[in-house]
Amino acid sequence: MPDNSETESISRPGTTKLQVAQSVAAGLIGVQSSKNRTRDFQTGKPLHFIIGGLIGTFLFILVIWGLVQYVLATS
Repeated sequence: MPDNSETESISRPGTTKLQVAQSVAAGLIGVQSSKNRTRDFQTGKPLHFIIGGLIGTFLFILVIWGLVQYVLATS
């Protein structure tokens, strides 16, 4: 007889890459809905959100740096 934890992990759906990206973006600007936050805590893997957060933060810094470079070049 299979272990219940194995059966639950197989039948439990996870979050998709798009859902992780949307949750990270919403979290970065502080507008995450409670429904999505609950979904993330119940079905998401913490490592996915950590990696997504690092990538999101890096992209945010890159965009800000690019905007500053553009403003300095045009002034």
